[in-house]
Amino acid sequence: MTSLLPMWRHELDRRQFLSTSAYSVAAAALPLAHVQEIADRTATARTGRLIGMAEVHAVRDMVSVFSEMDERHGGQHGRSALVTYLRDDVALLVRGRFRTDDIRRQMLSAASRGVHLLGWKSYDAGQQGLAQRYYLQSYALAAESGITGHDGFVMRTMAMQGLKIHRPEHCLALAETGLNRAKGRVDVQTEALFRIVHAHTLAKAGHAPAALAEMKRAQELLAADQGDEVPYWALTWGPPIASVHSRAAKVFEALHDHRSAASEYGRAAATRPAGTYARIVALDLVAAAEVQLKRGGIEEACATWWRAMDHMDGVRSVRTRKAVARMRRDLAPYRTRNVRAASELDARARDFLIALTV
Repeated sequence: MTSLLPMWRHELDRRQFLSTSAYSVAAAALPLAHVQEIADRTATARTGRLIGMAEVHAVRDMVSVFSEMDERHGGQHGRSALVTYLRDDVALLVRGRFRTDDIRRQMLSAASRGVHLLGWKSYDAGQQGLAQRYYLQSYALAAESGITGHDGFVMRTMAMQGLKIHRPEHCLALAETGLNRAKGRVDVQTEALFRIVHAHTLAKAGHAPAALAEMKRAQELLAADQGDEVPYWALTWGPPIASVHSRAAKVFEALHDHRSAASEYGRAAATRPAGTYARIVALDLVAAAEVQLKRGGIEEACATWWRAMDHMDGVRSVRTRKAVARMRRDLAPYRTRNVRAASELDARARDFLIALTV
């Protein structure tokens, strides 16, 4: 954890740090020797007061507050506050003395979740190299915690990042390794989250039958759920069923089944609490509209885009801003043909983007 302190100091004065944080294909391969060295230094820092589960729950609760703020208002809200909290409070707790070794492990896992959220905030801001560095730090903490499946979950996130930014070199290996660390050892909803990302990496790698089979397995796991508790770190993006729908849509999209992709994106948006997960609901609907447009349904796509924008009020996110700018480019041919729905939507989008610059 001490290795993170200089990083957080730079984050609070981001200009120089962001300019030197580029996404690395080599880093995506997970330099485990380096990660172990970080974990070893973390282990030597445990001094100070006796820490119990009350402190662990406090960290989880605070990170949950930051996470809810992030999903409701976008990654640019509360970022510096989260950095300060992790630097000034969580770092001290991780270096403390613990009542039991299990409490120490739970605190490391909670810290990992906080750093993972910083990675997600950086990702939402379009700072992919910085996001990756935080994910590697999150992985180091999760790995040292020894909490079953948590380190694999961070691998899953890194695979998702690589797919999103079209750097798939290590995504399949990351997804497979993450899944292998979790399958049969976590609840079925969490395993479904691992399997659906594995399915997406298989689809992107051109293994269509295997991708469809893995997607089906993820869906079967959800159907078999007996209500087991899902670990808090696996609830990063809301209800697992919504995440499975959203990622299933990406599997279908990779396989050029646009009808099924649009349907799954719609299900994903419908199964997330819209008030809490405004940004991701908006982005699922944007993705659905883009697929609908590919199928030639301009009126249907405009209606879906309009719904997406309903969820964007008060959201400060580079991804939502880029999605609206991309929408305007997609609408341009239809505006010139005087398609009314396209013209009205474009006017709303223009006003939305102007408001962000005021």
